[in-house]
Amino acid sequence: MTTSTTVESSVAETGDSTHRTAPKKPKAHWKKRLRNDWPLVLMAVPMMALVWGFWWIPTLGNVVAFQDYKPFTGGILGSRVVGFTHFGNLFGDPEFLRAMTNTLSITAFQLVFYFPVPIALALLLHSITSGRLRSMLQSVVYLPYFFSWVLVVAIFQQMLGGAGLVSQLLRRAGFDGINWMTDPDTFILLITSQAIWKDAGFGAIIFLAALAAIDPNLYEAAAVDGAGRWRRLWHITLPGIRPVIVLLLILRLGDALNVGFEQFFLQRSAVGSQASEVFDTFVYYSGIRTGDFDYGAAAGLFKGVVGLVLILAANKAAHMMGERGVYSRS
Repeated sequence: MTTSTTVESSVAETGDSTHRTAPKKPKAHWKKRLRNDWPLVLMAVPMMALVWGFWWIPTLGNVVAFQDYKPFTGGILGSRVVGFTHFGNLFGDPEFLRAMTNTLSITAFQLVFYFPVPIALALLLHSITSGRLRSMLQSVVYLPYFFSWVLVVAIFQQMLGGAGLVSQLLRRAGFDGINWMTDPDTFILLITSQAIWKDAGFGAIIFLAALAAIDPNLYEAAAVDGAGRWRRLWHITLPGIRPVIVLLLILRLGDALNVGFEQFFLQRSAVGSQASEVFDTFVYYSGIRTGDFDYGAAAGLFKGVVGLVLILAANKAAHMMGERGVYSRS
């Protein structure tokens, strides 16, 4: 009995000693990690310099939104601090409220009618079995992305303007002509159709890459089980690209208030500021063009803060749905 007790106590002591002395895997020192990963760090240096030089350092200039900024006499260091005065003036400015209303309505409209278009286009291109035909169609739909907004607006003017092709055909048929390029009531449809024609083809590239990553064996197994095309689409294709859809939707929400400057600037005189005034054009006309840089900086900073809140909220919603989103806590 004494021997048994001694053995048990030895085993217990040995187990406790092993449990106590089990070493944790030490974290590699940052110098060692740098020695191992220096090629990756070296490749990242140009991009880091670009981001710091053209994004983070200029962002410090947003301090002028809280100053009575005098660029030629005081500068950033010599201008008087006025706190949130400019932000209070913004919310009392009818032009700013109009720009905010137009921006939010255009963003909501394009989320519904523009965002699904690249997904549908990618699904259509992916379903084409002929490789040559698919390559030709991809080249055709990608091409408008490389056009400038000046060229895009000019093409739409030649098609949908008062003297455009569509109006001429309607007049020859005995109907009244149209001039959608100067109609404020249809401006939101016009800019959405322009964005779809220009950017949808390029936006489909990411979804095509996600579709190519889906295992083809899943489709074969579903077909053997009797699943039709629509069931395979619903139960295999869409779940397979859902993480990409959620990620791009979050990024789109974060960039929601950047509806585009050039597109609206080029068409502002045709439809008027009542329909075309957005945040970017407001910053230009009310801040930069008039020399009120502090007022324009306040509007731009407000837009950035709202975009940050939107992307954080959308990312939180993605986590609640079980998706990774843009980032996730480790």
